[in-house]
Amino acid sequence: MVFFALPGEYASGVVPYLSAENVLAAVSPERAVEAVRDGFIAYARGEWAMPPKVYVAAYPNGDFRAMPAIGAGHAVLKWVTSFPVNLEKGLPTVKAIVLVSDAETGMPVAVLEGSALTALRTGAAAVLAAETLGRADADSVAVIGAGVNGKATARTFLARGRKPLLWDVDPERAKAAADELGAEVAASSEEALAADIVATVTPGRQILFPENSLRPGQHVSLMGADGPGKCEIDPRELARTHVFCDDWTQASHAGELQHPVREQLLEQAQVTQLGDVLAGLAPGRAGAEEITTFDSTGLAIQDLALALAVLERLGELKDVLELPL
Repeated sequence: MVFFALPGEYASGVVPYLSAENVLAAVSPERAVEAVRDGFIAYARGEWAMPPKVYVAAYPNGDFRAMPAIGAGHAVLKWVTSFPVNLEKGLPTVKAIVLVSDAETGMPVAVLEGSALTALRTGAAAVLAAETLGRADADSVAVIGAGVNGKATARTFLARGRKPLLWDVDPERAKAAADELGAEVAASSEEALAADIVATVTPGRQILFPENSLRPGQHVSLMGADGPGKCEIDPRELARTHVFCDDWTQASHAGELQHPVREQLLEQAQVTQLGDVLAGLAPGRAGAEEITTFDSTGLAIQDLALALAVLERLGELKDVLELPL
C-alpha cells in the first residue's frame, strides 16, 4: 500500500461519504483479493497494527463490533453489526460504517458504507485462502450460504476463473443467487460439501462438517464463525486438519478455534496465520492428501486495505456525497 492524496476539493471543510454503490464501483473482486493479500502481508511483517476486535453483546438477537486498525499512513474504525434474526424481519444481517482518518494529523479523511466493504473482503479472504492453501489440481468449488457474503464469495471465485456450486438451506435463495451470478446450484448439500474447495458462509449456528467428514486433499474456508459460540465444523474434525487462521488471538477467542482451544484439542503452535504463509514466513499446505482449513473471523486490517483501495479511485467515482466536518 502507498500514501495517496485526496482530490483537492476534499482538502478541507468536507469529507466524502462513499456509498455501497461507490465502493463496488471502485473495487472489483479481483482488486479486492490483491488488496486483502497486501493487508495480510503488511500485518504479518509488523507494518500494520490491529488491536483486538471489541464485541458488544445484544444477545440473543446479535452483537455490535468495533474494529480499529492503522497502517499506510491511515487509521480505520469499523462499527459493524451481526443480527441473524434480521432475516426474519426482512432486514440486513450485517450493517457497517467505516471511518478513515489521517494517521499523522488525526483528521477524518472519508466515511464508507461498510456492508459492501465487508462483503468484498469476506469473498476476497475466502478465495485468497483457497488459492493459497488448496491443492494445485483442485477442480470442484462450492459455496455454502447464498446470502450477501456468500454471493460475494461466489462472485469472487467466478472473477478468478472458477465456477462454484451454490447451496443454501433456502433452495429459492440459492437459485436466485445462481441465476444472478451465472453459477450453478448443487443437487444436494452432500454434493457441495464434498467439493475439492469449499467456502462456508453461514450464520455459524449449525455444524456442517461432523467428525470424520472431510476427505483427503480438501480445503475449507470457514467464514461463518465470527463471534462467540458460533461454529460450522465439529471441533474434533477441525483438530485433525492442518489449521490456518486470519489472526490467532481473534480466532481463538471468537472463531472456529474457540471450541477446540477450549477443549484442549488445539494449541497455538499447531495453527498458522495466513499472512505468515503469504509473507513467506511459514509453510502452507504440506502435500496433496493433506486437509487444510482456514478459520476466518474478519480483520480490521482487511477493512483498511479495502478502504485504501476505494480511496485510490475516489477521483473517478460519480455521485459521491459530501459530509461537513
